[in-house]
Amino acid sequence: MIKVITYGTYDMLHYGHIRLLERAKALGDYLIVGITSDDYDKTRGKINLQQSLMERVEAVKATGLADEIIIEEYEGQKIDDIRRLDVDIFTVGSDWEGYFDYLNEYCKVVYLPRTQGISSSELRAEKRKLIIGTIGDGNISKKFIHEMKYVNGVEYIDCNGDLDNVDAVYIASHPSQHYNDVKRALEAGKHVICESPIALTFKQCSELFEMARGRNLVLTDAIKTAYSTAYSRLLGVAKSGRIGNIISVDFVCTSLEDGASILGADLSRKQNSICAWGPTAMLPILQLLGDNCKSILITSMLLDEQINYDGFTKLDFVFDKAVASAKIAKAAKAEGELVITGSKGYIYVPAPWWKTDYFEVRFENSTENKRYFYQLDGEGIRYEIVAFARAVESKKNNFFIKESTSCAIAGIIEKFYSGNCTFI
Repeated sequence: MIKVITYGTYDMLHYGHIRLLERAKALGDYLIVGITSDDYDKTRGKINLQQSLMERVEAVKATGLADEIIIEEYEGQKIDDIRRLDVDIFTVGSDWEGYFDYLNEYCKVVYLPRTQGISSSELRAEKRKLIIGTIGDGNISKKFIHEMKYVNGVEYIDCNGDLDNVDAVYIASHPSQHYNDVKRALEAGKHVICESPIALTFKQCSELFEMARGRNLVLTDAIKTAYSTAYSRLLGVAKSGRIGNIISVDFVCTSLEDGASILGADLSRKQNSICAWGPTAMLPILQLLGDNCKSILITSMLLDEQINYDGFTKLDFVFDKAVASAKIAKAAKAEGELVITGSKGYIYVPAPWWKTDYFEVRFENSTENKRYFYQLDGEGIRYEIVAFARAVESKKNNFFIKESTSCAIAGIIEKFYSGNCTFI
């Protein structure tokens, strides 16, 4: 019996996929189809898949062409599979010609011509064409624009504040302008992804979400950390009970612009610490321990009292059965690590935790420790764009950051601006 193996993503299974599977089947007696997992696809740059792994498996199974289906989960697995399954022929589309020649050492390699004029990428682009304009021209806005080119079906245009020719708006203006900018975009019938905080008061933030719902528009926070694979897995591990009951969440978020102190600089155009780092700092606290807490203590060092520019702020939260603390700063520096303390163990995320592709679960018995590694491209921004585009397509607000969490962030920042804190 001649065994044949081929691999693919098979997103939005189409005629080209089927023709390739048919040709692969004709090469032997038994066809094994390897379908790439979601996480492995991310490592290969495929971050905008329309279907889940199980949906793609079921689609291939429904063709009746695969005698066996396996999941490809890591680089180098092809060699392991060929040896383990006693494969005679490895085959793949001709657009990979030459790339897999190294497998000739283990079996015969055959490159098959692809069906012309059809591809999953083209189908995704056609299905989900989303034109995004921007408001704000800082460094974070430039990063967002750069990352859009990696997402199929998303197109950027420089609208110069004119919203007529866009479907959605990315807002990265000064936080004091967010409420007005978001409101204007929603009134124009545009979907919005806004750098957090969406507004500087709980009431204003709630008002904007209500306006978005009433117009069937998507409004979501652009906190890039929320969309990274490692962070999502971290939340899942922490909530699963792996480290027991969560007792404390503690971390640091700091940055010094241009590698030096910002003392003496013109602060009026810059984001203060509470707006620049506060939303990222609050995110794991609110997502792990809930949106409601018994008390919040804010301690800040102001560099400019007239514009409430805090160079350093410490946030201390008390919940029913847990506590949390965060140090955030634009004029101070510390190790940006995160520790989630549990009754059975703890999760450690090294600096900078908000860009992590790696974390550890640690226990008293170190032989039980486990390390987790995940691909992170574009600091999480491109995943954020994919999630936003999908939310727009489905007309459902993003589940990565709940509305209540966004409003809670605005409410805590409102507490800072109201002076309900301690100054040092």
